Amino acid sequence: MSLLLDEIALATARLAEAGVDSPRTDAELIAAHVHNVKRSELHTVPDKDFDARFWVDIGRRENREPLQHITGQAYFRYLELDVGPGVFVPRPETEVLAGWAIDKLRAMNVAEPVVVDLGTGSGAIALSIAQEVPRATVHAVEADPLARSWAERNITKHVDGYTAGRVLLHAGDFTTPSPRDGLRELESLAGTVDLVVSNPPYVPLGSVVAPEAAEYDPPSALWSGQDGLDAIRAVERVARWLLRPGGLVAVEHADVQGAAVFWVFPEEAGWRDTANHKDLTRRDRFVTASWPGE
Repeated sequence: MSLLLDEIALATARLAEAGVDSPRTDAELIAAHVHNVKRSELHTVPDKDFDARFWVDIGRRENREPLQHITGQAYFRYLELDVGPGVFVPRPETEVLAGWAIDKLRAMNVAEPVVVDLGTGSGAIALSIAQEVPRATVHAVEADPLARSWAERNITKHVDGYTAGRVLLHAGDFTTPSPRDGLRELESLAGTVDLVVSNPPYVPLGSVVAPEAAEYDPPSALWSGQDGLDAIRAVERVARWLLRPGGLVAVEHADVQGAAVFWVFPEEAGWRDTANHKDLTRRDRFVTASWPGE
């Protein structure tokens, strides 16, 4: 066995003791990052090339700094995103939400769909839609300047023949009582948008969350009132303002919030076809609804 593989085994034990959920995977990904090789190539690193910075980064992960902050990268569908302090690290479960949105947009009888991504963070959902639905234009909204700088960085990174000019980043706060007050740059889109999508903050105040989230994710991307639904209620208000007749909304929530979020989009308020959707672990993960036709 090579020196690096021996060190990875030791690091795995340390990370497991620290409570890291996937200690072997994280140790291997850190090793691959430090030694600039693919994870499948770790066995090819000569003993003489072992880099002691591996243990520095293992120490950071042992202290529960997110793996993505250590490597500087997060993977989301077909994207490699730049992430770091000040931006929410996209989670795998959100890929299911993005996939639903992409499928619905592809099926729409609309030449050039218009999408609004509320609270875009790193730009993960917006960029995935633009990459996988080449005829769509996505308006990505983010209130936090630091998070918005990460989104801008990722939009620039992924500009190509498919996405150039089709992801438009806006500074705006979708949680204000009046959408027009917080989203002035979107005023011209009112009543014309085909899809509103959001992975908003949805953690109730006072909840216990993993150290990776509590200490490193921006508070504005986590907490959302006493029941965790304040931002989701704001998404409902904005969607009513923006959507065209027949337009769709999709919003992520915690796995225990499915029933409560369902009733944020009631038929009495005009919504139709409200539905719960599950993630890959079969837990409730997002709710969708349609705005009534003409």
